[in-house]
Amino acid sequence: MRRATAEQRSTGAVREEAAREEVGREEPVREEPVRFSGVREVVRYNWPLYAAGCLAAGAGLALSHRLPRPAAALARAGAAAAAALLTSSTAATWWVYDRSELRTFDWLEELLPAGPGEHLVLSSGLDEAGRPVAARWPQHPQTVVDLYDPALMTEGSIRRARRHVPPAPRTLPGRPDHLPAATGTTDTVLAVFAAHELRRTGDRHELFAECARVLRPGGRLVLVEHLRDAANTAVYGPGAQHFFPRRTWLRAAAGAGLHLVAQRRIGGLVTAFVFAAPPATTPPAAAATAAAPASDSPAPTGKRLAP
Repeated sequence: MRRATAEQRSTGAVREEAAREEVGREEPVREEPVRFSGVREVVRYNWPLYAAGCLAAGAGLALSHRLPRPAAALARAGAAAAAALLTSSTAATWWVYDRSELRTFDWLEELLPAGPGEHLVLSSGLDEAGRPVAARWPQHPQTVVDLYDPALMTEGSIRRARRHVPPAPRTLPGRPDHLPAATGTTDTVLAVFAAHELRRTGDRHELFAECARVLRPGGRLVLVEHLRDAANTAVYGPGAQHFFPRRTWLRAAAGAGLHLVAQRRIGGLVTAFVFAAPPATTPPAAAATAAAPASDSPAPTGKRLAP
């Protein structure tokens, strides 16, 4: 009986070991989720601004106890304003980047029902669109182009973001006046929070001209940006001056011969524009007419404007 028991134990141990190996082989590898930077990363990249806001609120509150009544009231009001701005901007950032549909890229499928096709993804030091788009449309050829140039992009936040998130492998370098793609070979160019880092008007216009050059006839430029408008100013205060108004992007597109065909608001604070290159059959004069500068009044949200 003892011998049989030992054999049974030995056989049981072998079976358990084999089962553990089988489980190890079948367990799927968990990949890191693909998402935009959330509020934590935004605070990390912009920490000097948040630190200044906290210091302003704290200093105003502390001074209010040492100043005479009229000045103390002003100090308390300043502290309250700084605290309110910190709260509103942080809450808005959390909503847009951590909770809104921006993270899912469902909005891009609505704007491009057939997908992006052969596409370029433009970044200016921080690419957060390449991986999500590639994961959603794996059969659509993608090239990521990094436009980062420390001489042109002087904001401290983008330098800190680039140190934290270096370019992905196979990312190609580019310039506003030169994208690494042949003329008329690209179905879609995606510029997601990339173009506003070009602070000079000439650089932005050169970039739009390059996008028009590489697009096939009827190709699409998808531009995603915060705008300097009432909604963003209400929650970001002076920080909204970092964004450009809607007319800035319409003029840059018109100058490159691109016309607005769709527009969509995302999370209440981000706007996605779709600009189209002229079709192959459009004569130059008609293309120029279609690309005439549009008014600053917004297009119907989520609706296509022209074929």
